[in-house]
Amino acid sequence: MRTIILATVAAAIVGGTAAPLVLLAVQDAGATPATPAASKLGDLSKFRAIVVEVKALADRDDLPAAKARIKDLELSWDGAEAGLRPRAAVDWHVVDKAIDGALDALRASPPDPVTCRRAVDELLAVIDRMQVA
Repeated sequence: MRTIILATVAAAIVGGTAAPLVLLAVQDAGATPATPAASKLGDLSKFRAIVVEVKALADRDDLPAAKARIKDLELSWDGAEAGLRPRAAVDWHVVDKAIDGALDALRASPPDPVTCRRAVDELLAVIDRMQVA
């Protein structure tokens, strides 16, 4: 969004005092709102939705359920690889590595709740960064 800052100095001296400096922010009527650029990978919302569910489960320390749900993410991501990877191979690998990190944490024997939450949080952050990349 383009914003024009106008500074108006009222120089009129009334009764021996000057009027204060006034700053106004005016939105340009022709400006369009700034929107995040679409990810080169395309719409990742279906993957993000699964990660949000996994995060909720991990945050409740329901690691068996989180492990089961992240399997759905793994299958969905792997199934979409042929369509996603050619669009942006580097970005695809970044997300894939974050998914692998969350999978490894949840599949550890025994899984550490703190490590699992950290890995899932990082995965969610990576997906979110890709949506505005």
